[in-house]
Amino acid sequence: MNLDVDLQKIRMTAEEYYRSGDFYCSEAIVKTIKDAFNLSVSDDVIAMASGFPVGIGEAGCTCGAVTGGVMALGLVFGRSKPKDTKVNRAMKLSRELHDIFKANHKSLCCRKLNRYMMMGSSKQMKQCIAFTGEMAHEAARIILREQSKAR
Repeated sequence: MNLDVDLQKIRMTAEEYYRSGDFYCSEAIVKTIKDAFNLSVSDDVIAMASGFPVGIGEAGCTCGAVTGGVMALGLVFGRSKPKDTKVNRAMKLSRELHDIFKANHKSLCCRKLNRYMMMGSSKQMKQCIAFTGEMAHEAARIILREQSKAR
């Protein structure tokens, strides 16, 4: 895993993926984290993130930037074997990311975050681009912090 990453570059890369229309929020974060940290996983993980934008398939529920950040943390700290207790760390770090977003924005509900905005409007796009960058940055910051503890 590459730990020589620039948090600001991670933010800007994720934002640009969203801004350019290449990827939505959750996909942009997963791709950015996968590439920045040189994670040895298939690009299929990006496809796994495709159902989360606009509050899980446009349902307006949990913000896709948060779910993308949680998925990125799972790539690094999650488990793949039954009963592996690594899941506890993944859950703790995911809760931390959740709490950061909630403290900054008061809600994780896409519908509430985008209330009074037309989907696709410049105001809504600007906000969601910023959420994408913020969650990519925060997920990367958590990864760096936790990996430095392991050294």
